[in-house]
Amino acid sequence: MAKKTDENLKGMKIDELKTKLISLEENIRILRFKTEGSKSKNVKEALGLRKQVARVLTEINRKK
Repeated sequence: MAKKTDENLKGMKIDELKTKLISLEENIRILRFKTEGSKSKNVKEALGLRKQVARVLTEINRKK
């Protein structure tokens, strides 16, 4: 059973996927700097972002 995010990624073009990848990586960077100073309330947020990056990269490679 496919998730809704996977279905959305399949409908996107490569340029759109690359911009989404850039924004996700920026969110990971921001999250790292936030957690450096204090403890994060949502510990699983970084894990979820990394999984989304992996999904986007998989879809980009699939379309090439």
